[in-house]
Amino acid sequence: MDVVERIKAELGSSPVVLFMKGTPDFPQCGFSAQTVAALRELGAEFKYVNIFEEPEMREALKRYSNWPTYPQLYVNGELVGGCDIALEMYQSGELQKLLSGAGALK
Repeated sequence: MDVVERIKAELGSSPVVLFMKGTPDFPQCGFSAQTVAALRELGAEFKYVNIFEEPEMREALKRYSNWPTYPQLYVNGELVGGCDIALEMYQSGELQKLLSGAGALK
């Protein structure tokens, strides 16, 4: 399976996928930590991919998404954005609506 197929497989494995630096319990950057905190505050169920464990995917995902930074939040296979966009959506209530519509809230 090539790297693009692996990215698509990850995106298809859960309604909400967060490509992040580190893990939800041990994020390795502040932006990843903030995004996880927002998802957890909403009670979202999400899958994560630690991009430090997937160097090939880390580089390919930037091209796949046309988004140069991490974290990258996807809902139903579509890129939502990075930390700033996720936090803006969290504060406005849009993220909760999006996650609810995806069936990702506990």
